[in-house]
Order: sequence, then structure tokens, then C-alpha cells
Amino acid sequence: MTNLPCFYAPDTAAHDPQFWMLRGVPMRNKETAERADRLLAGLAQAGLTALNPPRADHAPMRQVHTARYLNFLREGWAEWQKAPGAGPEVVANLHPQKATQTYPQGITGRAGWHMSDTGCPLGRDTYAAALRGVDTALAATQAVLDGARAAYALCRPPGHHADADTAAGHCFLNNSAIAAQALRARHDRVAVLDIDVHHGNGTQEIFYDRADVLTVSVHAAPDAFYPFYLGYDHETGRGDGQGMNLNLPLPLGSGDANWLAAIDRGLERIRAFAPQALVLALGLDAHENDPFRGLRVTTAGFALAAARIKAAGLPTVIVQEGGYMSEDLTLNLASFLRGWIEAP
Repeated sequence: MTNLPCFYAPDTAAHDPQFWMLRGVPMRNKETAERADRLLAGLAQAGLTALNPPRADHAPMRQVHTARYLNFLREGWAEWQKAPGAGPEVVANLHPQKATQTYPQGITGRAGWHMSDTGCPLGRDTYAAALRGVDTALAATQAVLDGARAAYALCRPPGHHADADTAAGHCFLNNSAIAAQALRARHDRVAVLDIDVHHGNGTQEIFYDRADVLTVSVHAAPDAFYPFYLGYDHETGRGDGQGMNLNLPLPLGSGDANWLAAIDRGLERIRAFAPQALVLALGLDAHENDPFRGLRVTTAGFALAAARIKAAGLPTVIVQEGGYMSEDLTLNLASFLRGWIEAP
């Protein structure tokens, strides 16, 4: 019997995004409810079961996301349906460069402001599901605050591409950042380690000028891979946060050895920071058979990563991020969790 509490909200399955566009070709969105089913099967293979999280106090969410963005997520779909000829999901058809521009009032303009790509269509049930994803992350966080050495949150939709004001890359509310913010209520220093194949750009942006949260991301180099515009090694923080962000981009196609070596580098930086708690943004899409083909990590590699991260000895909230539809998704989560459970 293990004391690794796990959480999943079954009602998040109502979020069923349809639209996505890749290189000009409309297609079915990759963030399907079946992902959660396969991850739940991975939990079962590791001998674990998931608890349905209670409704949480969303104060940490409001501390990392802007009020106008949360209002858009809450009301945007209903407003969109009132527009002549509107489609079944909110999909932005313009994406402003925000630095010198003015926030609009109409729903079309606000959609463009708050949605950076077509991977995050806002449907009827999206906001409710995203809130339950937050509940899931906060339940795991509370378990750690209550004394568990680690807890796992099967969050859906994922979160690490969402910044304070913007949805992106299948993500609406940044579960990992919200967990880190909740940990800060008790701890002076918190670290986030993101091992998803895609850079955790939203998490980086949320904490980029803060000295209390260290953000570390191990990911495929973004010069030719999503999210393209962030994730480079020269991005180290701003203002009070200078030196508090570490990006460890890897050449496309890197395998276990390079990936694990980068995780070791990230853990060295985390040890130097000496946080009292860790959020692990767990992406399983670094796997060699993941549809995005960014890295070539093996199933066994996830178990090795788990053992390394557990050895850091920090109370850890494990938040599920990516890992898309492949026959190996179940095996990869089971491998990671077994690696965590069996490590000393």
C-alpha cells in the first residue's frame, strides 16, 4: 500500500474540444477525454486509484490569473453564441500583439486577446471542466500540505501553456502555477519543475518577475517546436525574478540520456534554491511514440526520472500536463508512478 494520494474529477470529461488547426488544416482537437481514461488505466496498473476532489477555494487561481481573463472564460461561450453565424466553439480568428494595443469590448476581439492559438477552443463545458481541473490540483496540493510526501493530480484540461491572461495549447487555467501559488501560502520558496516535451511558457510568464518561485523547464528546443516564442536558455527572469527561471531546451529527437541529464541539471538548480516544496509539471509527451515526436524518451526513462525527482526529498505536487493519444500513454504513466513508489 502506498501513501501517494491521487485525484481526478470525472466531470471534466464534459470538456470535449473539437476544433484545431495544424499548418492550415482543420482537424480534431488532440485534447480528448479518452486521454484521461488511458491515464486512469495507468494509475490502476501502478496499483493506485483516484479520488474525486472536493470543490476548492479558488483564491490561488485568482492570484495567478487576471479578473478579466477569468470573466472571459466564464462568460465568453454564452456571449459568442449571440453573435450572428457563430460556431459551436469560441475560436479566435485574430491574435493581437498586445504590447501597445487596447483591450476591446466585443467578444470577437476579446477572444483574440485571450486565446493565443487554435488549440484551445472554448466550448459550453470548458470553464466548468477547467475549474474542476483546478480543484484536482488543489486537492493534491492540500494532501501535500497535510503531510503526504507527494500527491498526483490528473488534471484535465492541462494548464502549463496558459499565462495570467491567455489560453494556449489546450490549456485554460494554469494548474501547476495555481498549485505553486497555493503552496506559497505556507512556504517561503517553491520550485516548479516542468518535464513536458513543450516548454511551460505560461508558468514561466506568471512567475517571471518573482523571486519566491523558481521555474525550471526541460523541453524540446522551441526554435522549430511549440510554443516557438518562449523556452530559450537566455530567458532567466526579470526584475526581482532575475535568475529565477531556468530553461533547458534539448535538440529535437533527444533520448533518455540527454533528457535525464537535463533533469539532473534542473534538480541541481532547485537544490541551490532550497525550496520547501516542489510542483512537478508531468508531461508524458516526451515519449518516443507520442504524436508530436519532439523527444525520444522511453517508457523506462519515465521511471528513472521519477526516482531522480523523488530523491530531491521535497514534498511534491505532481500535476498532469501533456501526453497525447498513443498506445503507450497508459504504460508511461504507470512506469513513472511505479518508479516513484519504488524509489527509496
